[in-house]
Amino acid sequence: MAKYLLIESRDPFDSNDCAHFCLLAERLAAAGNDVTFFPVQNGVLPARSGAQSKLLADLAAAGVVVLADSFALAERGICTDKLIAGVAAAPLDIVVDQLAEGRKAIWH
Repeated sequence: MAKYLLIESRDPFDSNDCAHFCLLAERLAAAGNDVTFFPVQNGVLPARSGAQSKLLADLAAAGVVVLADSFALAERGICTDKLIAGVAAAPLDIVVDQLAEGRKAIWH
């Protein structure tokens, strides 16, 4: 079992590629890998309930750990108590910690 960290910086309202990146995370998890999905910058927008929230909700339901960058959330006025189920806020330090433990990282 491999460990992966997928970092999403794109906004799914602006980039159709986001759905494909989420599908990659789901497939990695379905293959038995340990997967963390970490949206940053505008990638955190679907972390609140809305039109594109299903992308992150489906990841969490598939066993992917979904951690949204707390700084990016605050910059966009998204309160952590308004996050959809299955998504938690986390500091950017989590990226450094997971890279230090040897996770394979993919940035989109």
